[in-house]
Amino acid sequence: MSDQRPLVEVVAGILVAPDGQYLMASRPPGKVYAGYWEFPGGKIEPGESPRAALDRELQEELGVTPTRADPWLVRTFSYEHARVRIRFFRVTRWDGRPEPREGQQVAWQAPGPATLAPMLPANVPILRAIALPDRYGITAGGLVGEAQALVGLQAALRQGVRLIQIREKDFSPARLRQFVAQVLLHTRPAGAQVLLNGDPALALACGVDGVHLDSARLASCRQRPALTLVAASCHDRAGLERAEALGCDFAVWGSVLASASHPGQPGRGWDTFAAEVAGLDMPVYAIGGLGPEDLEQARAHGAQGIAAIRGLMVP
Repeated sequence: MSDQRPLVEVVAGILVAPDGQYLMASRPPGKVYAGYWEFPGGKIEPGESPRAALDRELQEELGVTPTRADPWLVRTFSYEHARVRIRFFRVTRWDGRPEPREGQQVAWQAPGPATLAPMLPANVPILRAIALPDRYGITAGGLVGEAQALVGLQAALRQGVRLIQIREKDFSPARLRQFVAQVLLHTRPAGAQVLLNGDPALALACGVDGVHLDSARLASCRQRPALTLVAASCHDRAGLERAEALGCDFAVWGSVLASASHPGQPGRGWDTFAAEVAGLDMPVYAIGGLGPEDLEQARAHGAQGIAAIRGLMVP
């Protein structure tokens, strides 16, 4: 039976330092789940906007005032004491030095497996999302040929791209396997994760980290494939909700801007992107005519980051 209790509206701020570390705080003595680790934040007061609540809570708890806070994921979670809806913000700039002001502990954490315990349950999926990179490169073997695609891959890895999709729909199975093997020779030493666009069984057989489902495979998939990472291409809200229900780690939505991959088709724009991803607890990359210069815009509209072929992977 679903939880029918009224929702308690909450905000949480993920303070992210320039080196990628993020701040967590323990719940103060006397509160429910005292000593559990969480992201700083608290209840939204009546008549208060989420952003105003975030500013107030971070000032009260840590003595900082956000100057750049981008809306991100939204999670609804049922605890024994309450049913909460948490609006997470990624805070990348702030005034002041974070210091505990309510008897709590604070700790900076590097993206990856959590080292703090116990962790407040609602935050566990957020830690996985934080570990995802801000750029998702898509191979261009069918566009420029395998040799040039590998040159582009190496350039992207040097630029810090650590999430790669192999999307070569016109390759024969044998040619695709050979190309995957070549990609892995470069990505494994760099610590990059690789997803194969196509059949989950083939992705598993090729030894990549995950599978990227196109919209047709997403529509026909009845359970999450048994791979470390599962992603999906989506073009509308229904597709995003389907990917979220399936348990995808992230999705890609577009096209945001006009792109060479879809000549003659105008992009759907950042406002549409923001409206489509609003309220999801699954990270979404924006795609379509984008490059690294669009990262700030993407984050401001709720994106995990950007996905691109030409913008990231074509030398």
